[in-house]
Amino acid sequence: MLTADDKKIIVQLWEKVAGHQEEFGNEALQRMFITYPQTKTYFPHFDLHPGSEQVRSHGKKVAAALGNAVKSLDNISQALSELSNLHAYNLRVDPANFKLLAQCFQVVLAVHLGKDYSPEMHAAFDKFLSAVAAVLAEKYR
Repeated sequence: MLTADDKKIIVQLWEKVAGHQEEFGNEALQRMFITYPQTKTYFPHFDLHPGSEQVRSHGKKVAAALGNAVKSLDNISQALSELSNLHAYNLRVDPANFKLLAQCFQVVLAVHLGKDYSPEMHAAFDKFLSAVAAVLAEKYR
């Protein structure tokens, strides 16, 4: 699914994200909760207000999982297997939400990286996030 060029671009992009993972993950979650309020139902025990430590902490986990997937571009399925199990069997998250969060993460990247977020980067990272969402949803089948 990801070409050699895509993989190269994804790694280069993730290097730009380095040092901002917690911030970007937090912003992506906040954006998702505002844009798609139905996603809040999976976080009934969280304080979902802007600046919430719980959302910030979860955003850090989201970004860390994406970083792990970037390090394992040749085997994203294995890299995210435990998360896939957790979300499918324990948390029972609707897999459509992975795509919503991916879209929000793309917006955060575009806002923060500006011109450095080229159309080629956008396209490659979109393919990557689609692969991540597919992996996280594969246990639902």
